[in-house]
Amino acid sequence: MIKVLSGSWALLLGMFLLMIGNGLQGSLVGVRGGIEGFSTAELSVVMSGYFAGFLGGSRATPHLIRRVGHVRVFAALGSLISAVLILYPTLTNPVAWTLLRVVMGFCFSGVYVVAESWMNDSATNETRGQSLSLYMTVQMAGIVAAQGILTLGDPSGFVLFIVPSVLVSIAFAPILLTVSPTPAFETSQPMGIRRLFALSPLSCVGCFLLGGVYSATFGMAAVYGSRAGLSIVQISAFLAAIYLGGLILQFPIGWLSDRLDRRMLILNVALLGGAAAIVAALAGGVFWMLLLASFVIGGTTNPLYALMIAHTNDFLDTEDMAAASGGMIFLNGVGAVAGPLVTAPFMVWVGPPGFFIFILVLLSAIGAYAAYRTTRRAAPDVADTGQFAPVLQSSTAVAVETAREVYLEGVDEVEPDTT
Repeated sequence: MIKVLSGSWALLLGMFLLMIGNGLQGSLVGVRGGIEGFSTAELSVVMSGYFAGFLGGSRATPHLIRRVGHVRVFAALGSLISAVLILYPTLTNPVAWTLLRVVMGFCFSGVYVVAESWMNDSATNETRGQSLSLYMTVQMAGIVAAQGILTLGDPSGFVLFIVPSVLVSIAFAPILLTVSPTPAFETSQPMGIRRLFALSPLSCVGCFLLGGVYSATFGMAAVYGSRAGLSIVQISAFLAAIYLGGLILQFPIGWLSDRLDRRMLILNVALLGGAAAIVAALAGGVFWMLLLASFVIGGTTNPLYALMIAHTNDFLDTEDMAAASGGMIFLNGVGAVAGPLVTAPFMVWVGPPGFFIFILVLLSAIGAYAAYRTTRRAAPDVADTGQFAPVLQSSTAVAVETAREVYLEGVDEVEPDTT
């Protein structure tokens, strides 16, 4: 771990500051939108814009990097992020905010691609797993820290928008001054959805539905807090509980993943998250119960994505894994774009608890389909599967490729079982 820190401290520090900026703007937009009188439907479109931009950026950034290089892309996107953060309080209009969120998502997707390329380039076979774990931990820690900053200012003013703009600007200095400017960069063409579904139906369905859960928790959680009448301090604690759960429970679930049938683990983790959503919907007025349920929701939904990737790899030839991961990222991105748009009607029909009902529906569907898939083919022998690698749903194809390499450290060759 010391070796990883000594070689990647600048990148990790920069990503920590970037994630503070990203986490703060996501929460702040939800709260400020309520103050400005945006409807739930309008805020759902605003929040969806980020994920639409992210999906587009994940496709376009590789072409930009090949044309002008990592450093120029990184610096240009960073400048745009800083500018957009300043523009939010000056253009308090749902249409303008939607466009700004599209730009923000596009830019952060590109920043992640470049940062993850540098991370992968600096890692060795011995340190790749530690590098990925540390990178994901830093990302989640940055988002958690952002929720604390949310309580330090007035969301109806300008200061809380200026702070992440400054942090983002500062974040690029240590990265650009210390990392290698030309890491190796290759991405595979995504596998066709039809073929991917034939190879791993559970991962296709699961990744699509998880995209909706992810965008709901990352985009609409602050809107829920505002609509439910929570104070700024309570909203901050509520959001932090979701991300802390994702940070802390990722590793014990990953440990179990390497020892159990992953489909059964997906089933049980999804049902546990669904049970927590029921508790949050019914007892959200009791704040400590809301925090506990939110911790469990975050702690189950975040690891599920990495479980889906590991499960898919269990049934693929080595040469198909990279292309399959691209297909799963696409499905997850499409689900993420739809997530806030579908969450809004639930919150309009039944009030703020509709936020958790939406999450319950999606997690229950994942659990039910996982149960069905256990009846369709035998599980691979645990000894023949690779190791779990933590991957966030905000990760790009580069990080997922790194996770594939970590997975393969635990297995020589996985023979697909399509029976």
